[in-house]
Amino acid sequence: MKKKRLSHGMIQVYTGNGKGKTTAALGLAVRAAGYGYKTFMIQFMKGNIEYGELETAKKLTPYLTIRQMGRGHLVSRKKIDSEDIKLAQEAMALARSVISGRKYDIVVLDEINVAVEFGLIHKEEVLKLMDERPSNVELILTGRYAAQEMIERADLVTEMAEIKHYYQRGVQSRVGIER
Repeated sequence: MKKKRLSHGMIQVYTGNGKGKTTAALGLAVRAAGYGYKTFMIQFMKGNIEYGELETAKKLTPYLTIRQMGRGHLVSRKKIDSEDIKLAQEAMALARSVISGRKYDIVVLDEINVAVEFGLIHKEEVLKLMDERPSNVELILTGRYAAQEMIERADLVTEMAEIKHYYQRGVQSRVGIER
């Protein structure tokens, strides 16, 4: 049986200050897996942190692959470390390879918008990747601070707006809900 492929991929951007950008991308990946499509998610600036999606990916193999490309702590915009830049550049190289390799129907670049905003990768690199994406690959870019040029090139843009969040009451991130 020949593997089914997307006939036409789009570019989606999930941005904004509200919760749910990564979760929306994962929801799409789970839906796609139900139809036999394969998703590769590269998590910029995330690493060595136990997120529930990593366990889900193990259960959805070979339909969902997640690669973390960061260190085990948040990246500070005020104190960018050369290791964070190096890891973001490696993540971008992996993104180019995965997209050009055409083995995956959907490629999610999780937190790439933040990586661009923090100067870990150049916006022009992402724009070029968007322009050179094979037409049957769905590309999803997540994270706050989506650049206007990336928004303009996208086919779908969703902004998550925080109206109210329990973090404001001091509730910490919960296993299985936020991570």
